[in-house]
Amino acid sequence: MLAAAQVTTVILIGILVLAFIALMMSMRIVPQKVAFIVERLGKYSATLDAGFHILVPFIDRVAYKHTLKEQAVDVAPQQCITKDNIAVEVDGILYMQVIDPKKASYGIDN
Repeated sequence: MLAAAQVTTVILIGILVLAFIALMMSMRIVPQKVAFIVERLGKYSATLDAGFHILVPFIDRVAYKHTLKEQAVDVAPQQCITKDNIAVEVDGILYMQVIDPKKASYGIDN
């Protein structure tokens, strides 16, 4: 059988491992040009900008990660006919950028 000191040591090691896991879950480093949306118990709580942040472990969680950089989306070429019956191929590039991360997460249906 294990002695009382050995049982105490095993319990202490378990508590230290649990505390280390909780500490690692609570620290977040947000890179530049990125925004994290934090939910507290499933409801919007805050938007984290670039830098070091500490969250409440097991209560707060990062729900969304948005890049604030401009993104280019290529639009496929399409055939068009003008008023004077000339076939023209139209090609385009769409530039998108997230301005408000909260609205990008919760304010859009489709």
